[in-house]
Amino acid sequence: MVVLGVDTSLRSSGYGVLAVEGSRYRALDFGAIKNAPKLPVSACLKNVHAKIAELIALHRPDVLSIEGVIYGKNAGTMMVLGEARGAVICAAADADVPVYEYEPRRVKMAVCGNGLAEKIQVQRMVKTLLALEELPQNDAADALALAICHAHSNSLLSARAPL
Repeated sequence: MVVLGVDTSLRSSGYGVLAVEGSRYRALDFGAIKNAPKLPVSACLKNVHAKIAELIALHRPDVLSIEGVIYGKNAGTMMVLGEARGAVICAAADADVPVYEYEPRRVKMAVCGNGLAEKIQVQRMVKTLLALEELPQNDAADALALAICHAHSNSLLSARAPL
């Protein structure tokens, strides 16, 4: 199974492609989709959609794993995050790739064994679990953690229904 994990954001969306072979995981690709601070929102969304579509065409994932909707106090930030999620979900839908979402605590629990783990803990555990040579960048680590969470959930037959 190949899982594409995406940690959505307007300016720096992390992505991670994970090959799952039984209980063994291997990172195939990971990084961040960067958008300049002055780029209009519409251009950022277009870039996120295009890069996710490119990754799907290149790696042909079986599923896409994305973070569930986060609730916050700043409605404007939450709307932009929702728009970025929409761009990612649309790219997956265009390619008939099912999308699964996971709450942040569940992702941290799957990777670190602690739903309240700090970002650096997630980065270190992702590095260890995937035998990476270097600590992955924050957004990429979160995306790989989302892919790992789906792999764990799938193996436990507790994955949620796709979006």
